[in-house]
Parts: sequence; C-alpha cells; structure tokens
Amino acid sequence: MNTTSALILSQDLVKKFGEKAAVNGVSFEVAPGEIFGFLGPNGAGKTTTIKMIVGLLKPTSGVVRVAGYDVQTEPLLAKNFCGYVPDEPNLYPKLSGRELLHFVGSLYRLPPEQVRRRTDELLRLFELAQAGDDTIDSYSHGMQQKTALAAALVHDPKVLVLDEPTVGLDPRSARLIKDLLRQMAERGAAIFLSTHILEIAERMCDRIGIINEGRLIAVGTMDELRGANQGKTSLEDIFLNLTGGAEYAEIAEVLQ
Repeated sequence: MNTTSALILSQDLVKKFGEKAAVNGVSFEVAPGEIFGFLGPNGAGKTTTIKMIVGLLKPTSGVVRVAGYDVQTEPLLAKNFCGYVPDEPNLYPKLSGRELLHFVGSLYRLPPEQVRRRTDELLRLFELAQAGDDTIDSYSHGMQQKTALAAALVHDPKVLVLDEPTVGLDPRSARLIKDLLRQMAERGAAIFLSTHILEIAERMCDRIGIINEGRLIAVGTMDELRGANQGKTSLEDIFLNLTGGAEYAEIAEVLQ
C-alpha cells in the first residue's frame, strides 16, 4: 500500500489507441476531503482518464492508485473503496431500483441488514422511495441518474468518481447532488468530478485540473489559476484561454 495520503493518485498516466495518445503523461492527486474538478474540451481525454482511474481501461503506462492500492495490480482492493457514476449509466432495466441497490450491496459483500438499511436511506435521500419497487425501465432519465448515484454510494465509498453527474437533472435534484458531494467531502471522501458546466466547477471544486489534447495543462485552486492567467478572473475565461477557445468567443462577440 502506498504511503501517500492522497486517495486518488495518478502518476505519468498514458493511454494510447494505436499511435494516438488519448492521455499523455497525466499526473495529479486528490486528497481526502477534496472535490477535484476535471475539465477539458470534447475529446481531450477526460473519460479515458476516468476509465483508467476506476479500472475499466488498462493504462499503456503509468500508475493509478485508489486509497493507496494500485488499480491494475490490486483491483479488488482499489475498487472496494471507489464509487463510480459514468456519463451514461447502464442500469439493469428489469430490476427495480431497490433490487439494484441490494444487488450492488451483495457485490461488495455487505451484511444483508446493512444493505436493507442503506437502500432505504438512499431511496429516501434521492426521493425514489415511492418508485423503489418499480422497474428501472419505467424511470425518467433523471430518476435513472439518481439511481446510478445511489448505487455508487451503497458501500459508502472513500472515493467517488463522477462523469457529468448533473446532466439531465432538474434544478432541485442537481442541488441535492451538489450538497451531497460537499457533505461527503466534509466527512473525508475524495470526489473526482468531470463536468462541462464551468459554473458548477468554479463554485464547488477545491481544485481544478484542465486537460487538453491528452495533456494536463493546468492544476490548482481558482486563485492559483487566476494568478497563472493574468487578467482572467472567471473559470470560463481561464478555460478558453488555455484550451484555445478564446478566439471563438471573440468571434461570437463580433457576430452578436
């Protein structure tokens, strides 16, 4: 087990598809109690990085550790500490929400009574209690998104990895998730959050990493990012300046 205090540690992470490096030398840490925002244009390498963190893709080179465990050489130990919500949750449509949470709890070998109690708590928290015994294929997109998040939380993970968690949610549900993530961080969890909604990242995240063309081009707090991008005060301006989108923003202003 690694001695670092970071709950997520990426060291020189590389993923190639043929000759193309989708992720190229990415290194960062996420500490206990931290919400880390991970931003980038479409195709920048965000989802590929996330899939390596949670063990769905094998790195070409480099190391990822979750809670000190190498995701490749100690996958079960690493995944035991991790919850994951992809951008498009692929749930079992003919299970009910309650059955899905029970199933996930059994995968983590939680005691049955703990699974029942935790399931009831999560269904109430996400306002799914009345629909808990309905099949998931009858759920709206927002309900399915909340069910996927509930499933990721059944085992009370120390690390939570989220890819666009608020997409398709109504404002009330999005606020619930944002409040929940902050509460988890306050209890010592590490939250890794990928989002295209820069306002959410700016308001929620303790530190932010920006990836572009497979390389991590900036990491820091908002104050640190502002200091490194003189004259840029908003995350949107910083992001566009770093990723080459500033000229398109200027064109849009001219056309208005």
